[in-house]
Amino acid sequence: MVGYPASWVNNPDIIRLNDNMVSVNSALEIDLTGQINSEQIGDRPFSGTGGQLDFVRGAYAARNGRSFIALRSTAQSDSVSRIVPRLLGGAVTDPRNDVQFVVTEYGCVNLKGLSIPQRARALIQIASPEFQDHLEREATSLGWI
Repeated sequence: MVGYPASWVNNPDIIRLNDNMVSVNSALEIDLTGQINSEQIGDRPFSGTGGQLDFVRGAYAARNGRSFIALRSTAQSDSVSRIVPRLLGGAVTDPRNDVQFVVTEYGCVNLKGLSIPQRARALIQIASPEFQDHLEREATSLGWI
């Protein structure tokens, strides 16, 4: 067995050296701009960041690399959308400019290179159908669509 320090294993410059690198990470919520929160539920810490952002960046930078954020579209017995208008009280684990693919049970979207209106529309499409109208109204009121 070989052990390496996290400073090497989680280094995006090392991760990117792996052709066809794929990272798959999870999230607690994502806002309509593409910001990822994988650390907090409201004001309560849920987990640490680990190397999530390192692998998001490293995989995307790899030749033929891809980075995925996978999450269920809802929580709490389907009563709460995990795609939200804005992150309120939650930490930003992955900034919106680093997020590539987002996957829910309703589909997969590639956010790289999209404007805020395009991101909002794409994420609404993969939200739970019960929350899509609400998300669209919120995005409109925020001036994003």
